Amino acid sequence: MALRAWLDARPSGQPEHSPVLLVIPLGLIVTVCVVDALSPPHVHLGPLLVAAPAITVALAGARTTAVMGALAIAAQVLIGVLRGVAGTANIQAQIAALIVVSAVCVTVCVVRGRREQQLHQVRSVAEAAQRVLLQPLPARAGPLQIAGLYIPAEKEAELGGDLYAAARTAHHSTRLLIGDVRGSGLGAISNTALLLGAFRAAAHRQATLPRLAVHLDAAFRWDTRQWRSQTEQDTIEDFATAMLLDIPDHDPVVHLISCGHPPPLILRGNRLIPLVAEASHLPIGFGGAFGIADYDVQTFPFEPGDLLLLYTDGVVEARNTDGRFYPFAERAPQWTADDPGELLRHLQADLLAHVHAHLNDDAAVVAIRRTASAPPPSAPAL
Repeated sequence: MALRAWLDARPSGQPEHSPVLLVIPLGLIVTVCVVDALSPPHVHLGPLLVAAPAITVALAGARTTAVMGALAIAAQVLIGVLRGVAGTANIQAQIAALIVVSAVCVTVCVVRGRREQQLHQVRSVAEAAQRVLLQPLPARAGPLQIAGLYIPAEKEAELGGDLYAAARTAHHSTRLLIGDVRGSGLGAISNTALLLGAFRAAAHRQATLPRLAVHLDAAFRWDTRQWRSQTEQDTIEDFATAMLLDIPDHDPVVHLISCGHPPPLILRGNRLIPLVAEASHLPIGFGGAFGIADYDVQTFPFEPGDLLLLYTDGVVEARNTDGRFYPFAERAPQWTADDPGELLRHLQADLLAHVHAHLNDDAAVVAIRRTASAPPPSAPAL
């Protein structure tokens, strides 16, 4: 048991492999020993033993590789003893070669293990950053069931330019933001963090959606331009499309402001209803000339049982190898009977199948179902 625990020990982050696979190098060692011992004197299979530690490198860690190398060396010595040639230069050279190969294999395992541990730590930091910046949406908010889905275009990335967030207000409503920051890389992540921070700081206390839109635009423009010269500010192209929504608990409607973002969809039974706003304002970062009165709030019915879908263009513009866009509006109604979380799981699997697991852009979707009207607020105590 102690030997097994020692063999199984590996650095944190190193991938685990099935112990059954170790039968391959062990079987090789046994087979070479038996066949070599029974073969004619002019047949020598001992050099094949170097394959045992070489194979183990791909199957296990440094300790197991060292043990397999030691077994291969012992097998080579046994072959020499059985054949009565243990003292010959040929056998001694083969043993020396096995020692060198085994040492090199163990060194490779050690270096690989350290790098995999570093990669594991980096991924852990990235996952923590994602949880801090792109916090999970609440499963319930008043009469709403909510679920969010984020799929980064880069497989190893945890966060990109797409974002969503939710906040409760003092006047019994839920506010939501979904957006898509221009660009990629660290610049997009920085602007994503900026926009999410500004929303969380103000969404719960701003009296109206137009005030919130003005606040987000001003915070975004100030932070992205404060250290740049006038010439740089004139050529700056930092912006984000966004959709701001306010969903009252006691009124079956949804209020929204569109800032250049794709329109939400309402799934009502088997019907799909796009919520196309009459006025689509400039993206966040371009609205410097706008005041509160310039933002028009659109109101649409959002009844109990309805499912509201918010999404970024990474979903509707996802293409397969034939260049065909993902038919989001056709596929989504197939899962209207599911709860928001289950719907997004179906959607994720279907989207990745359409693009063969290769997205060209980040994709985010938020699904919201109004279950029932919330009870009226109780009267304040006198």
